[in-house]
Amino acid sequence: MSSSNQHLALITKTTSLIAAGDIVGAESALAELADAEGDNALMVVLDQLAPKDILAVMREYDDSKASVVNMLVTPEQFARAMVLEKQYKDLTHTHLRNMVNAVVFRDDADPVEFLTAIGDLEGGAEALANYFAEKWSRIEAFARTGTFDATEDYGVTLSDDELLASGYVQPRVDLDEVADRDWMQMAWLLRYECRDLFIEMLLVLRAKARAFDLGLEEGDETPAEEDDGKFETSETDRGKATPAARASDEESAI
Repeated sequence: MSSSNQHLALITKTTSLIAAGDIVGAESALAELADAEGDNALMVVLDQLAPKDILAVMREYDDSKASVVNMLVTPEQFARAMVLEKQYKDLTHTHLRNMVNAVVFRDDADPVEFLTAIGDLEGGAEALANYFAEKWSRIEAFARTGTFDATEDYGVTLSDDELLASGYVQPRVDLDEVADRDWMQMAWLLRYECRDLFIEMLLVLRAKARAFDLGLEEGDETPAEEDDGKFETSETDRGKATPAARASDEESAI
C-alpha cells in the first residue's frame, strides 16, 4: 500500500474511532504513525483531518503523559479546532483551558503565533473569551491597572472608550513575573503583543457577562424573560457589537 493510501486509511480509522468515542484509540493510532514514519508524516495527516476530530483528541489532554498531537499541531490547525470548542458546551471551560495551555505554551512554540492565528478566525475572540470566562474580574482589573493584584479586582470597570484608549500603555509588570504558562501569561501576551485582539476579546467577554445577566443561554437570541435590551451574542465577535458592561464587578460564571 502506498504511503498516501496508508494515510487515507489512517484518517478513516481515526475518524471512526473518534465517532465511536474512542479518543485514546484515535490518539494511539496517530502516535503509531509518528513512531513509524516520523513527525512529518503525522503533520501531513493532521492537515487532512477535520478540525473537529483534531479538537476531540486535543481537548482530552492529560498532563500525566505527552500528546503527540498537541506537540505537532500547527497554529492554523489549532485555531480552526479551537473555535469549535464551544460546541461542547462545557460551562467551566476546564478542557478548553487545559488544551490551550498545553499547546500554546509547549516548549517549542511561539505563543504569539498561536494567538495571531486564533485572532485571524471568526470566532477566535469568542474562544479566547471562553478561556478567560472564570477570570472575568481579574482580566478587567488587569485591563484597568496593568497588574494582577487581587486587591484591585473590584475597582470601577473601564468604559469601552477608555478600554480602547488604553490599548498602547506600557507594561507595569514584566512577562517573566507572570510566566505561569496559564491565564496570567496569556493575558499579558494578549494585552502587550496582540493588543487589538485583547480589546476585542474583553469586549466579547463583557457581552457574555451581560448575556448571562439577561438569562441568555450560550448562542440563544432570546432572553429567558422579555427584555428590551436583547441582543445576538454572536454579533459581539469581531467587534460587531458591544453591549454595555455589567454594572456589577462580581465575577460571573459565564
